Amino acid sequence: MQLYALCDQKLLDIHNVSIDSFILTCKKHNAKIIQYRDKSADIATVKSQLILIRKLFDGYLIINDMYELVEYCDGVHLGQEDLLKIDRDIAKAVSIVRDIIGKDKILGISTHNLKEIQLANSLELNYIGLGAYRETKTKDVSNVLGERLDNLAEKSIHKVAAIGGVKLDDKFLHVSYLVIGSDLIEN
Repeated sequence: MQLYALCDQKLLDIHNVSIDSFILTCKKHNAKIIQYRDKSADIATVKSQLILIRKLFDGYLIINDMYELVEYCDGVHLGQEDLLKIDRDIAKAVSIVRDIIGKDKILGISTHNLKEIQLANSLELNYIGLGAYRETKTKDVSNVLGERLDNLAEKSIHKVAAIGGVKLDDKFLHVSYLVIGSDLIEN
């Protein structure tokens, strides 16, 4: 499994951690991917943060939600709610985003159950985020999968990133990436 680091600006601010410090921690743990998430900043601020991260990190950089900034990174991750804002049909929303970002960019979506995984299997994606594995400080979680996560991951034809409350020492058989946020900030 590889480390997929979640750089959540709200969490960085709460813990008074700089982007530079977070990137150093990611490098120390051999992170392959960093997803930048800022749900409250304007697009110009997020763009400047992406540019900064790109200067500090040579791995894959993913933007959360703001697919209009994909030129500054390697791909986009969208949650179910964000897809529904694009189109009420998730498959159509993914197709719209894929057309906008192109085939050379990474596209991942969040999934939470077998039905969403089965739909994702029919979509042009690079990976799915699956979870939440356990309760997390970064988001309100209504569906905790716990030990069922690994069995559900086995049903995906795409690479799977375990999301939601994942810790550095968690182990799974059918998961490609561990998405870690708060563990990297709090250690």
